[in-house]
Amino acid sequence: MNDLELVEIERRIYSIRGVRVIVDADLAVLYGVSTKRLNEQFRRNRKRFPDDFAFQLTPEEASSLRSQFATISPAPSSIRSQNATASKRNVRYRPWVFTEHGALQAANILNSGSAIHISVFVIRAFVKMREHLATNAAILKRLAEIDRSEEHTSELQSL
Repeated sequence: MNDLELVEIERRIYSIRGVRVIVDADLAVLYGVSTKRLNEQFRRNRKRFPDDFAFQLTPEEASSLRSQFATISPAPSSIRSQNATASKRNVRYRPWVFTEHGALQAANILNSGSAIHISVFVIRAFVKMREHLATNAAILKRLAEIDRSEEHTSELQSL
């Protein structure tokens, strides 16, 4: 898997309820299984997925997410999301979403070499996004400090 494919995985990670998640259909495509198979294994192993590992979207969240799918350009065919074919899906279906820990646990319950291999890249994408957010927060904090410093300097000069 190359950097371009890692970027494509990152594009499939959304922030919902203040948590970074990946939709079941996208995770299934990445792991090389059908969404139905992923969700079957998920249901059979539900005890392995506390609410902070996976949760089902509300109707409003699902609708909002579907509108975002329409604006995403198609991914390379090797990891193309099946969400673009929403017209073939039951519109009442509310997807499950998986956090970083849930995505790793999903690879474990699927017990396929492909899922385990790809899960490393999925986790790296989550980690990379978390690092970007931390870097952005540090930059914003530093800019705020500079702003306060300039305001203080301006006040002193006006005296």
